[in-house]
Amino acid sequence: MSENGRELAGVEKAAILMMSLGEKEAASILRHMEPKEVQRLGETMAALSNVTRDKIEAVLESFVEAVDEETSLGLDAEDFVRNTLVEAFGVEKAAGLIDKIITKPNSKGIETLKWLDARAIAEIFRQEHPQIVSIVLSYLENDQAAEVLKHFPPERRSDIVLRIATLDGVQPCALEELDRILERQYSGCLGVTSPACDGISIAANILNFLDPEIESEITEFLKENDAELAEKIENSMFIFENLLDADDRGIQALLREVSSDTLLIALKGADEAVKEKIFRNMSQRAAEMLRDDLEAKGPVRLSEVEEAQKEILAIAKRMADAGEIALGGKGGDEFV
Repeated sequence: MSENGRELAGVEKAAILMMSLGEKEAASILRHMEPKEVQRLGETMAALSNVTRDKIEAVLESFVEAVDEETSLGLDAEDFVRNTLVEAFGVEKAAGLIDKIITKPNSKGIETLKWLDARAIAEIFRQEHPQIVSIVLSYLENDQAAEVLKHFPPERRSDIVLRIATLDGVQPCALEELDRILERQYSGCLGVTSPACDGISIAANILNFLDPEIESEITEFLKENDAELAEKIENSMFIFENLLDADDRGIQALLREVSSDTLLIALKGADEAVKEKIFRNMSQRAAEMLRDDLEAKGPVRLSEVEEAQKEILAIAKRMADAGEIALGGKGGDEFV
């Protein structure tokens, strides 16, 4: 199914499906989604225009076909739920729903923060000890944690990331203090539970979502204070060139989740090897069109390229966590 000659991204299909369901049914689905998912899906729904009857019917038929292909006889319930949600919403969006429906996480306290604006979260914890802040950020989604970190003074950012990187567990007393802080903002017991922590991976993932200037500032601080730790963090970070480590099937799956506009901007500043890998995993006609668009595209700010690449990497990271794609580690206002 295509729109103006391009394949509809998973989020666009989901937006069309949601708007086709009606307000009540759509609301019941949204209640099971993560804040970030609701925001992105809502933005996509708001931006929809000129959705023809044919497009709506194609999306609905695609969803119905996925359901009809399954049968309740000899069916694994969890597999059915996973396959249907992935078909309807795409890998990235389905992951959050799958976590909600199948794993049913018990932690509730930190979930409250996931619905708040990054600036508001920073204000809540502005006067708290950096160790408490590091625990909070380790619980949040990586991109949200990065946004919160931006609102702290530069001299505190590096200290917080250093503490995140050295987390290997959370002491009960720290969680109790976190409970008390949150209780001052919200009534009732919030019941935060302690997760197993991989501080280096959490720190690396947060750095992936920071602006290059802030990332460099924190990286330099880490190198000065603990060069070995800084190297481990850098080796755990994802960059666009890591897509070379993915197999062809993984790249093809990734491309189905990425809009053509985002891909075009991201490739504008990519290495030739990455471009060729992308081209090889597209149809000949699509690859030729993309090559022509890249040649015709004027100068693009590096900040725009990095933003597009990070958007694609966020999807790739979600797929890597699901075991669908394998990525390596990290090995950077100009125009490209």
